[in-house]
Amino acid sequence: MGKSLEALKHIMKQIYTAQTNEITEYHIYSNIVKLVKDKKNSKVLLDIANEELRHCKFWQTITKKDIKPNRWKIFKFTLIAKFLGFTFAIKLMEKGEKQAQVNYLEIAEYIPEAKQIAEDEEKHENELIDLLDEEKLNYVGSIVLGLNDALVELTGTLAGLTFALQNTRLIAAVGIITGIAASLSMGASEYLSTKAEGGGDIALKSSLYTGAAYIVTVLLLVLPYFILENYLVCLMVTLAVGIFIIFFFNYYVSIAKDFSFRKRFLEMTFLSLGVASLSFGIGMIIRVTLGVDI
Repeated sequence: MGKSLEALKHIMKQIYTAQTNEITEYHIYSNIVKLVKDKKNSKVLLDIANEELRHCKFWQTITKKDIKPNRWKIFKFTLIAKFLGFTFAIKLMEKGEKQAQVNYLEIAEYIPEAKQIAEDEEKHENELIDLLDEEKLNYVGSIVLGLNDALVELTGTLAGLTFALQNTRLIAAVGIITGIAASLSMGASEYLSTKAEGGGDIALKSSLYTGAAYIVTVLLLVLPYFILENYLVCLMVTLAVGIFIIFFFNYYVSIAKDFSFRKRFLEMTFLSLGVASLSFGIGMIIRVTLGVDI
């Protein structure tokens, strides 16, 4: 009898958690709708929000309680959606929900309807999420091109300049000039390439995303040389910044586009650090061979 009572308490605890999750996510989706201008995306988000509310009302018939939503979670994911995009916010939230301690099949032993709710969560909502179409995610390829080229070229360039020049302000100036010129070149190349492949209607946006990704990466990589004095410390910080950019971007894409994080992160990291090490060696050779002393 005691065991049955404990089991019932465990099930009720899971039902309370499920109800809290549903009402919280209803408010999150409702808030995200306000940030979205596209009518198609708005409709999909409203459909998901209404489904979350329907599930919440069902659990309420069991608990007989009006449970308050998680305000912190609402604030957090609304903020993420505002600054990092609604697709990333939603998929990050849904990924967290899958890890939540709610076993619908276990609940279904007591409440059969829980099985249908589990199926709705797994199938219907995932189908709706797949219908979302966020513009910037359509240009991930262009962003990767700008980001990857900037990381490889600039880490390599800065590593070579660091030993060859050994002057932080001079390295920063040369790095900025090189980076801006390269970003304009990359943007123009992406425009011509996309247009040649028959994408004339998106060529301009592709080039802007590529150029913007490149120049933002350049500014972040060069920044330590404007702030710090020791050129070797600057290089170490720049490499750390580069790894952080690679980590953040690949984590973002792995969530938003369901890509493999580990493979892409390691590939980009080894490529960037490999080029930086090679360039640093070249800088040493040039300094010694040409007798550069600044």
